[in-house]
Amino acid sequence: MVATIAAEGVRKRFKRTEALAGLDLVIETGELVALLGPNGAGKTTFVRVLATLLRPDAGRVLVAGHDVVRDAAAVRSLIGLAGQHAAVEESMTGRENLEMVAHLYGHGGRDARRRSDAVIERLDLGEFAGTRARAMSGGQRRRLDLAASLVGSPRLLLLDEPTTGLDPRSRLELWDAIRELAAGGTDVLLTTQYLDEADQLAARIVIVDRGRVIADGTPADLKTQAGHDVIEARPRHAADLAAVASALRSLEIGEPVVDAGTRRVSLAVDEGAERLSVAMRALEAARIDVDDVGLRRPTLDEVFLSLTGNEEVKV
Repeated sequence: MVATIAAEGVRKRFKRTEALAGLDLVIETGELVALLGPNGAGKTTFVRVLATLLRPDAGRVLVAGHDVVRDAAAVRSLIGLAGQHAAVEESMTGRENLEMVAHLYGHGGRDARRRSDAVIERLDLGEFAGTRARAMSGGQRRRLDLAASLVGSPRLLLLDEPTTGLDPRSRLELWDAIRELAAGGTDVLLTTQYLDEADQLAARIVIVDRGRVIADGTPADLKTQAGHDVIEARPRHAADLAAVASALRSLEIGEPVVDAGTRRVSLAVDEGAERLSVAMRALEAARIDVDDVGLRRPTLDEVFLSLTGNEEVKV
């Protein structure tokens, strides 16, 4: 079966900045993939190449077997694109927005209505399909934008930070919609600034840095690649955070990380079970009251930091 995305040796330079430096990536049919990386890693540039908005300087990119340069029109017919900001016409209702997009895809009146109705039902938009976009909430507008990207029945859906700025409830609702799309056969490439979003949605995560893929695998695979466990301790009193950090520092295996907001101190360790016993003895010797101390797998945030050396995830 032809891969949904096949990129080989892709390069793109903007004056002195090499945004893509020989990027290689294959995404097979039936995958929901999250693309992560620090600011300037090349993710947005790659998405724009996929969407035929930029021409690569070198290399080759195929979408369902069609070259993004030589067969740009065919590629555009296969993709849907939803960005960070809902691209909707304020004065039109939800249904009118969808029918307008269907017309832009070349569908006549009856077919445009049929496609719009199908997407409204698929994403459960019926309650506000007759509402003008200007009167919709942020979450409703974002779902409408997602619906518009589906009117053309794309094989590949490109989502660029789809939940930025949404409240928690709207974010969860959009997550459900994205899961349903993937389960229904739409391939999805998602860029996000929220690592928990990638962890929740993506079966596969690709981390890009300096224009190249530096890690690729399931969330569990990437956490294993980090090569360590994490000791985490939560003192009963916030005033004891520094003392907990000092006790863990005495193990001489690394620098503890203090999170004052959650009142936790964490330390990356090898041989986790053995180190946990030593850490507990150190905390007991320091006579620090702790509500919780334990061993866990690294979070995706910690994996990202260990791979890129950058705490900030941007797209």
